[in-house]
Amino acid sequence: MKNLLLLAVIGLFAFTGCQQQPKPVKTIENLKAAIKGETTASAKYSAFAIKATENHPAIAKLFEAASKAECIHASNHRKALESLDEKMEEFTPEFEVKTTLENLQATVQGETYEIEAMYPRFLADAAAEKVEKTIISIFEKIEQSENDKNPLPTGYVVCPICGNRQYI
Repeated sequence: MKNLLLLAVIGLFAFTGCQQQPKPVKTIENLKAAIKGETTASAKYSAFAIKATENHPAIAKLFEAASKAECIHASNHRKALESLDEKMEEFTPEFEVKTTLENLQATVQGETYEIEAMYPRFLADAAAEKVEKTIISIFEKIEQSENDKNPLPTGYVVCPICGNRQYI
């Protein structure tokens, strides 16, 4: 009789007590959007750097540093996505290279959007879905590194872990 009762309790837990946590759907969508955005930004800034080398070598360095940082950001987002047992779909970055001035304006507009709207929203979504702290900290580090810019560097260093860049 005890064994039958024990089996009933185990069966009850199997059906009701061990429910899996739902996947953080919004955070997964945000990570995929961030991967796409950061990967595209990296490719775009690399192309902008090539264009800027024609007449503006200091601006080219700014774009080179930004490209490397965005690549690290995309990699960190990919790792966070994979920690949720999700994969990123393949895609091809699409962008247009214009004059260096227009490229700078597009960069300022894109980075401002990330700082003021995109990453704050991603952080709020992650907190609302109660995702693990490491994913939230990735969004926080990216947001912080986006604020650390010096407009005309003569050189740069980029942190290989978080993508934070410092211009010298």
